[in-house]
Amino acid sequence: MLICHCNLITEREIEEAILDLLEQDPWSLIVPAKVYHSLRKRGRCCGCFPNVVETIIRVTEAYHLRSEASGMDVVSHLDRVRGLRAEYGSRTHEGRKAGHRAA
Repeated sequence: MLICHCNLITEREIEEAILDLLEQDPWSLIVPAKVYHSLRKRGRCCGCFPNVVETIIRVTEAYHLRSEASGMDVVSHLDRVRGLRAEYGSRTHEGRKAGHRAA
């Protein structure tokens, strides 16, 4: 499936890049920019980044479940990120006080 229409990057290419990064350092923080850098690409419109984040979470979680760590040691990344999105994504005021005006 095509994930990035600007760079013509498939989901499989992103998954392979994530696995390569995890092989280098299993506990590194992987973000879309790091994945794109490893593919020698750059985000253009960045509309694909939410899908890339979901892929990073899914692949990282599966990688750690297959590793030697027990199931109790692995934190569900997907649930934590979705919880943070629900907590912080609902704010529409960007942290400004109610009386703040730009003009």
